[in-house]
Amino acid sequence: MLTNDQLSQWDRDHFFHPSTHLAQFARGEAPNRIITGGKGVFIEDRDGRKLLDAFAGLYCVNVGYGRTEIADAIAKQAHDLAYYHAYVGHGTEASITLARMVMERAPAHMSKVYFGLSGSDANETNVKLVWYYNNILGRPEKKKIISRWRGYHGSGLVTGSLTGLELFHKKFDLPLAQVIHTEAPYYYRRPEAGMSEDEFSTHCAEKLEALILSEGPGTIAAFIGEPLLGTGGIVPPPKGYWEKIQPILKKYDILLIVDEVVTGFGRMGTMFGSEYYGLTPDIMTIAKGLTSAYAPLSGSIVGDAVWKVLEEGTDEYGPFGHGWTYSAHPIGAAAGVANLKLIDDLGLLQNVRDTGPYLVQAMKTAFGDHEHVGEIRGEGMLCAVELTADRATRAAFDPAKKVIPTIVAKMAERGVIARAMPQGDIIGFAPPLCITKEEIDQVVAAAKDATDDVLAAI
Repeated sequence: MLTNDQLSQWDRDHFFHPSTHLAQFARGEAPNRIITGGKGVFIEDRDGRKLLDAFAGLYCVNVGYGRTEIADAIAKQAHDLAYYHAYVGHGTEASITLARMVMERAPAHMSKVYFGLSGSDANETNVKLVWYYNNILGRPEKKKIISRWRGYHGSGLVTGSLTGLELFHKKFDLPLAQVIHTEAPYYYRRPEAGMSEDEFSTHCAEKLEALILSEGPGTIAAFIGEPLLGTGGIVPPPKGYWEKIQPILKKYDILLIVDEVVTGFGRMGTMFGSEYYGLTPDIMTIAKGLTSAYAPLSGSIVGDAVWKVLEEGTDEYGPFGHGWTYSAHPIGAAAGVANLKLIDDLGLLQNVRDTGPYLVQAMKTAFGDHEHVGEIRGEGMLCAVELTADRATRAAFDPAKKVIPTIVAKMAERGVIARAMPQGDIIGFAPPLCITKEEIDQVVAAAKDATDDVLAAI
């Protein structure tokens, strides 16, 4: 029986929820889940229901819920100094310490970190940096950004344009003209079924180079990509993909922005996805795992070569005209310091290396050769189960049947939260990095039982 129904009504009357069917929610046709607590990989709602969060919020609660070390750091910072800005050289012990800790973990050729609040604003910052960089170098035409279809980089104006998912463009007048898209490295959806992974990677690289040449290399400023596609379907890159893409960028003097919002701070079993896939970024985007979402914080990590040009620009044109009121907010920074210490102290990178492959293999074992499972994929602590109406043709289910949302709802009834991924028949998993093999077994069992129930009904 539900409690505090007035709170539920206030929710529907006053709260504008992101990524929500607004009309259905307001009418009460879609459920509202009011969360009151959490510990480890579990959250609890207002009715006392305990749910294993197999998506870590939104891929972000890396260290798990209820970590008092981070809560205590936030409280202490709030008591000592709740806020001061970072403009014109101001800093706090927390923001300076966190900057040092981030750069100690970043690739050796990276130089400085700029702190914001969200992955979206970090990618907005990155685009401004790239445009400024090319203006300082006397290349005012070199401004276009290439992203990938199915990539996810935020939901602002520029960042929503970078995102290559229809939901984030439809009726928003996006993408903006400065953003263009190339082939998604999505092997399951390759154009020819007989292609090997390496052949498909070559196909993606050829598509990229053709796009650059058609637009004009002198107009292309940067290429942005997640080490593996996250919200676009949890899709690891096919064999040889990044090894074929990076030389093309170098050939045409195009900066590489690596969006590490999902893959940063341990989710791949390495500190960053760039390390896992052998990437050499010019700029890196961080957020989510930076604080495990205990407080909002993001960052743009700038490489040595880009930083030198930014310095030259301010010598010529004066202070760099960019900033947010809450940049490097001390409470967020204090959460980040405590969080990064916990990642080390708890040995979470090693846990990912041990349990991540177990998650993927357990899903493969559970589903076996299920006639409606097209692919089970994942790396690090990321896994996806993609369903299909027909394995031979890779056909999608009728969207009106809402197969994946129904499966995810049935999983919640069994005490496990997964995510119905957008633009596809895909169940996504990205649990906290502290999950155990026993808890993974619970996730897998709920996924298999719910899928069997829903598919039997249709």
